[in-house]
Amino acid sequence: MENLNIDKNLWKPLSQEDRDSETISRPSMTYWQDVWRRLKNNKVAMGSLVFLILLLLLATFGPMMAKYSYSDQNLLNANQGPNAEHWFGTDSHGRDLYVRVLYGARISLTVGIVASIINLVIGVLYGGVAGYFGGKVDNIMMRIVDILYTIPLTLYVILLMVVMGTGLKAILVALGSVYWINMARIVRGQILSLKEQEYVLAAKTLGASDFRILIMHLIPNAMGPIIITMTMSIPSAIFTEAFLSFIGLGVSAPMASWGVLANDALSTLSIYPYQLFFPSLAISVTMLGFNFLGDGLRDALDPRMRK
Repeated sequence: MENLNIDKNLWKPLSQEDRDSETISRPSMTYWQDVWRRLKNNKVAMGSLVFLILLLLLATFGPMMAKYSYSDQNLLNANQGPNAEHWFGTDSHGRDLYVRVLYGARISLTVGIVASIINLVIGVLYGGVAGYFGGKVDNIMMRIVDILYTIPLTLYVILLMVVMGTGLKAILVALGSVYWINMARIVRGQILSLKEQEYVLAAKTLGASDFRILIMHLIPNAMGPIIITMTMSIPSAIFTEAFLSFIGLGVSAPMASWGVLANDALSTLSIYPYQLFFPSLAISVTMLGFNFLGDGLRDALDPRMRK
C-alpha cells in the first residue's frame, strides 16, 4: 500500500466558536413538558389556575371552619352589611352570606366537574367511535347528536323535574344527557383526520384491535382539543346551573346556590345591594378564571395559536 502524504497545513484545531455551534442550546423535552413550560410563561393563565385551586380549597374546607352554617337563621341579625362578624353581611333571614357563597361554590364546582367528567367519558368515546368507523355508523350516531342538540336544555330540566322533582340531581342528569354533544363533534373531527396516519396503518398491520387503536393511539393524539374543550365547558356548566337556580329550576331552599342567592337578593336590591354583589362577583370571577385558563391551555397545547 502506498503511503499517503497529507499536507499538515490542511489540519487545524477547531475554534471555540465552532465548538459552541454544535452545542445543544437546551435539553430535549417531551410534548407535555413543553406544554407545561409554555403554560407557566402565561401569567394570566397561571394566576387563574392558582385562583381556581384556592377557590376549590375554600369551597371544600371553608364551611367546615366557619362559625356559622349556611342554614343558620337569626332574625336579629337580618340584613346586616359587611362587618367583622359577617364578612359578606347577612341576608333577610340573618344567615351569613360568606358561608352561603362558599357553599354555593361547592354546588357550582360540583356541576362543573360532573359536566367535565361526562364530556370526557361519553363525548370522547361517542365521537371517537363515530369518527373511527365512519360510514353508516357515523351517519346514524351524528344524526342522534343533531336531534339532541335541537332540544333546549331548559325543556330537559322541566321534564326531569316532573319525574324526579326539583334539586341538584335533576340539573346533573339534564347536563349529563346533552352536555357531551359538543365534545363528541370535536373528537369526531379529530379522529377523522388522524385515522389515516401511518402509525394507525402500522398498528392495524401488527394486528391491533379497533378498540386498542382508538384508545391507545387516536384519542391520546387528540388530547389537546379534548382538554381545551373540557376546560371551556366548565364555566358554561356553572352559568347554566346559576341561571336555572335563578329562575327557580335549580336547588331548593335552604341550599345556597349562587343563582338562588342572586334571586333572593333581587327583592331588596335597591336597599341592600351587597346581597347581590357577592354572589354575582363569585360567578363572574369563577367564569373568567376558567376562560383565562382555557385560553392559556389552548395556546400551550397548540403552538400555532400562540399570540
